[in-house]
Amino acid sequence: MQRVKLNEELSLSRIAYGMWRLGDDADTSAPHIQAKIESCLSQGITTMDQADIYGGYMAEELFGAALAGTSLRDQIEIVTKCDIVAPAGRHAAARVKYYDTGKAHITKSVEDSLRLMGIEQIDLLLVHRPDPMMDHHETGAALDALVASGKVANIGVSNFRPWDMELLQSAMQTKLATNQIEISVLAHTPFTNGDIAFLQRHDIAPMAWSPLAGGALFAPQNADLMAVLTAIGTAHEVDAAAVAVAWLLAHPANIIPVLGTNNLDRLARLSDAMKLTLGREDWFEIYTAALGHEVP
Repeated sequence: MQRVKLNEELSLSRIAYGMWRLGDDADTSAPHIQAKIESCLSQGITTMDQADIYGGYMAEELFGAALAGTSLRDQIEIVTKCDIVAPAGRHAAARVKYYDTGKAHITKSVEDSLRLMGIEQIDLLLVHRPDPMMDHHETGAALDALVASGKVANIGVSNFRPWDMELLQSAMQTKLATNQIEISVLAHTPFTNGDIAFLQRHDIAPMAWSPLAGGALFAPQNADLMAVLTAIGTAHEVDAAAVAVAWLLAHPANIIPVLGTNNLDRLARLSDAMKLTLGREDWFEIYTAALGHEVP
């Protein structure tokens, strides 16, 4: 599988495996999770996407149990996130859901993530959501300190707008490596609202969460779009989902789709999107169907 170089030290697989539903599976045993990781590795998918909050703050621990006693850690890149505090799991006492980008919280979150996953270093730590209460000097210094300590190798953000990234970057020595944002055939505004243009201008490869629009792509109201995706997929012997992912891969911004499923059969087909390359007319045919009208 192709890889995307984020900087001199870090490259990610062209497709990442999203583990946000890891705790929702009927089987959360270590062998079953190991089977998912191994299926990814057999396709060249080496990037595993986590977050402290996933599974009610339980997904990292499940992942760690699967890594324990194996050589899997040496074959993967681990992405995880911090700053969301929700009334669940270890934060059950919180009165309200909020964001915390203070030094104490970020540092404690990283230490918890390392302990729960049983690892010595996080390959890529993302600040999960923009914090309207962020003191960028405190947050930037805390993130730089984590890199200097060796606990985190690289820093990025998630769901940030360009001005949020610029603010945080202005107080950091470490260059932000990525921004993980919602991008899909249905969530296509990043292509025109400046989000992707900003990342391209700064040579920052985006990661795309919910690249299949959380399943909304397959809803009845999107039948016309599905017809276009299906027709293109049939011509390339892949399904509509693979075409929707290939649509993201075709963009020159080097988008890294984060795909998640607990179904081993579907998981074994995550790399199908790599089987086709969409031309410009194919890309715009899909875009036109998603817009519901031709481009101006």
